[in-house]
Amino acid sequence: MKLNNEIIERHVGWLIVLTLLVISVGGLVEIVPLFFQQSTTTPVEGVKPYDPVRLVGRDIYVREGCYNCHSQMIRPFRAETERYGHYSVAGEFVYDRPFQWGSKRTGPDLARVGGRYSDTWQRMHLINPRDVVPESNMPAFPWLQRPVNADDIESKLRALRTLGVPYSDADIAGAAKQLEGVSELDAIVAYLQGLGTAVKSTR
Repeated sequence: MKLNNEIIERHVGWLIVLTLLVISVGGLVEIVPLFFQQSTTTPVEGVKPYDPVRLVGRDIYVREGCYNCHSQMIRPFRAETERYGHYSVAGEFVYDRPFQWGSKRTGPDLARVGGRYSDTWQRMHLINPRDVVPESNMPAFPWLQRPVNADDIESKLRALRTLGVPYSDADIAGAAKQLEGVSELDAIVAYLQGLGTAVKSTR
């Protein structure tokens, strides 16, 4: 065994190949079973695909880099569930591409923020956070008061449908109309107000 280890360690090519093989097998063993677990592939009761307004709001959330400071993953620890609510479950995020899980928190976790504050509070907080939270270090987003770009919404819905999101032809055809007169601020507030509400309603 010692001789074999020495051969591998002295030949970088073998070391690279065998390391990649071990990582690949380990990754497959951990990841593949998740595709066959119903709890990770089936939406929890109450979770529905994003309507066009919330979908655009989610895109704005990602565009503005909100995920750099806010996670959307409550871990099953007492300290987290007492502060934020029910821990996150995979079935809540089956329509999220990409999902917003993570552990980086400069600001609070947002997985259960839906309905916690009024729409007015959310708007004020996004335009200038220090108007409602004086000690906040969150940047202001005053430019979100501009109209949303609805040009590609139908293409987005069609692309998501190919990935398994159950949008109907009627959903796609009426998407642009739902975005008429909607600002980016309206859209991101709608997205935030829906976060975690399905699981909260079943607790």
